[in-house]
Amino acid sequence: MSLDRTVVGAHYGWRDFAIQRMSGVVIIVFTVWLLIELLMLPQLTYGNWAGLFGTMRMKIVTSVAMLALAYHAWIGVRDIFMDYIKPAMLRLALQSATIVVLIGYVVWAVTILWRV
Repeated sequence: MSLDRTVVGAHYGWRDFAIQRMSGVVIIVFTVWLLIELLMLPQLTYGNWAGLFGTMRMKIVTSVAMLALAYHAWIGVRDIFMDYIKPAMLRLALQSATIVVLIGYVVWAVTILWRV
């Protein structure tokens, strides 16, 4: 009697778990860093806000945080769809719509950010 079996998708969940935790850390670090930067401003005016986000460092860090946020959201929403939406075509449509919306949000945010 042979107990050989093919396991499909081994460690698939571990990768997503690790990426979601790492992206969560990036989001937390960015949020704390942004709060510190805002607290160090003498006054919260449009000029100071634009000056803060006008630096190359802030543009890069914020772009990375936006990508981390979008990927973090994608993993969470995708897992919810996989767990609770059973009809395959509906799940595929919702996942596709989510991808389009998240990419749109990232492009929109980065476009606004890099125009400052």
